[in-house]
Amino acid sequence: MKRYLCSAVLAAAIVPASAAFAAEECGEVSIAEMNWASAGIVVAVSNFLLEQGYGCDVTIVPSDTTPAVTSLSENNEPDIVPELWPNSASDAYEKLKQDGRIVELTSVLDPGGVEGWWIPTYLAEAHPELTTIEGVLENPDLVGGMFNNCPDGWGCRTVSDNLLRAFDVEGAGIEVFNHGSGETLATSMAAAYQNQEPWFGYYWAPTTPLGKFDMTSIDLGDYDEAAHLANQNPDNPDPQPSAFPNAPVLTVMTKDFAENHPEIAELMSNVTFETDTMSQLLAWQDENNATNEEAAVHFLTNNAGVWADWLNDAAREKLSKLLQ
Repeated sequence: MKRYLCSAVLAAAIVPASAAFAAEECGEVSIAEMNWASAGIVVAVSNFLLEQGYGCDVTIVPSDTTPAVTSLSENNEPDIVPELWPNSASDAYEKLKQDGRIVELTSVLDPGGVEGWWIPTYLAEAHPELTTIEGVLENPDLVGGMFNNCPDGWGCRTVSDNLLRAFDVEGAGIEVFNHGSGETLATSMAAAYQNQEPWFGYYWAPTTPLGKFDMTSIDLGDYDEAAHLANQNPDNPDPQPSAFPNAPVLTVMTKDFAENHPEIAELMSNVTFETDTMSQLLAWQDENNATNEEAAVHFLTNNAGVWADWLNDAAREKLSKLLQ
């Protein structure tokens, strides 16, 4: 009930904004909404701040990485792409950067997209030795004797397969279970957590499961860039150990828009979420069967002290009633 009351309050705040007021304050803004859950929440939060704080007339453009980059290249729009993963973008993105047509404003997720091998925190607390890969390999029974691998066909699968060979996980007596989908991988974690049983495997954030379940990332040693790059090759003859690097997740704006709207560029440079916070928002959204807008309301009503610092003085004054 509280969720719906908060939604009503924010909805009431949204209604009075007129198109004329929006045009006077900011004008038209196009913003890409990528087709995954965290991006939808980022856009919903940004949309509210842009419209209610800065008087923008926002158009949300459904998109994905390749279509967004293509549109930036060919049409110099949308104005803002608030959750772009450069490691999955095409060469066209690098050309946009080299040509100076876009501005990378900020890391919208901090420290970015996180990958790793995990165990439940209750297992780590009971057996601290399991927090390193060496401790896991020396105690295969404590992790249930099984590694839950990245799903078939996913890019992470190649790296994970090579790391399994580099650490000789099967030689240590740990069976590798290759999941056929992300759903079965998530279900295996949930089932283990519900029963307080061992679980050991690959996962990434921000995601709903890592927002629902308290998991501890295993220390795989230092990140070795050369080894990690080589481990992306399925035919790597000699895989070497390396931690997973954090993937940058950026907010990008066209250079023209940034130059013409410096206050909006400043705002979007400030909009950033801790990766753990985003996972928790995704978990709340899942548990409450909530829309992106309702998840945004949940964030805004419970984190006023965070997003207030994103705003300039004029926007903070406009939204002051929500900050009390």
